[in-house]
Amino acid sequence: MLQDIMPGTEEQLMKEITTAYVGIDPTADSLHIGHLCGIMMLRHLQACGHKPIALLGGATGMIGDPSGKSAERNLLTEETLRHNVACIREQLEHFLDFNSTAPNAAELVNNYDWMKDYTFLDFARNIGKLITVNYMMAKDSVKKRFNGEFAQGMSFTEFTYQLLQGYDFVYLNEHKNCLMQMGGSDQWGNITTGIELMRKMNGKTAFALTCPLITKADGGKFGKTESGNIWLSKKYTSPYKFYQFWLNVSDDDAKRYIKIFTSLSREEIETLIAEHDEAPHMRTLQKRLAKEVTCMVHSEADYNAAVEASNILFGNATADALRALDEETFLQVFDGVERYEIPMADMKAGIGPLDLLAERTNIFPSKGEARKMIQANGFSLNKEKLTDPQTPLTDANLLNGKYLLFQKGKKSYYLVVVR
Repeated sequence: MLQDIMPGTEEQLMKEITTAYVGIDPTADSLHIGHLCGIMMLRHLQACGHKPIALLGGATGMIGDPSGKSAERNLLTEETLRHNVACIREQLEHFLDFNSTAPNAAELVNNYDWMKDYTFLDFARNIGKLITVNYMMAKDSVKKRFNGEFAQGMSFTEFTYQLLQGYDFVYLNEHKNCLMQMGGSDQWGNITTGIELMRKMNGKTAFALTCPLITKADGGKFGKTESGNIWLSKKYTSPYKFYQFWLNVSDDDAKRYIKIFTSLSREEIETLIAEHDEAPHMRTLQKRLAKEVTCMVHSEADYNAAVEASNILFGNATADALRALDEETFLQVFDGVERYEIPMADMKAGIGPLDLLAERTNIFPSKGEARKMIQANGFSLNKEKLTDPQTPLTDANLLNGKYLLFQKGKKSYYLVVVR
């Protein structure tokens, strides 16, 4: 998890309880898995007896960090930011102990609290005059915007971001005795600006530690899927979909991610990797990774429900397990399954299975083939064997009041949506 470290940082951490922070810009009302590495750094820090501070950028979030961005961000309103901060605060309590009476209890701060009354003249006199434009222009996050493939430049607003973030470090040092800032490797420029600002404003020495930017083994962006980010909030990414993301990572990625996103010991991880290498088809590593992260972000109950939902598609789950699924998870489990639609009036009146399977849909090419498979016990409705080709299907057979799930053999599913 270690990319860059300021000289003297390790010695400081060995010497005494040290306060360190990670900054999070509240650009949405949920964190996503791209934030998890920073959260794990704070989690490890607290587990080792040090004091973590999660800084929410209520002020810097109004400007937008240019690091790793090819274009100017849309600016958020104060009302939106306040809402986002409240939601993220709730999420962070899953990972860090804010309520402990120990000296290393986690703290949550919002830089809007100390920047809201800071005037532009004060900023220009007290902060702006201490860091040269040459110094700021030399940072990778700035150079890439001027010289990269996009070369769009940046506004003065975004240009000042590194000074604002730098001042956060100074403020936390003065008011919370914070000596270290952590973050992704793309934040190194902003972090070192803070250390330089602290040295010039009060002559203090500070420390820094960054983790690598997490990518997939093929070089692709970690955490992005075709449908977008994998969020930590159930509102945007269900626990089932969250679990599936980790379950489906490649072997190489699983070997890296289990070291970064879990709190398992080195010995346990090495044992799991060895077990996985002996029988990769069992996906031992992916299953354990998915379990650890889903339980940490959501709960054990959500993990168990996600496993049960997965078993419906790939295992020998029961009709009761299928009926227990809520509609959102049901649709996610059977996403991509061939679908047909029929009107509700047909179900109210009752519709013969053979008519439905061979005429109203193309599940079978003929009634004869449908009858043959039903009589051979090879066809299921809602995870129960369909044994009688004559008994009409009615609205009493519907799942969630509008779905019929047919299964041919072990793997072929068909979904009939009744509207």
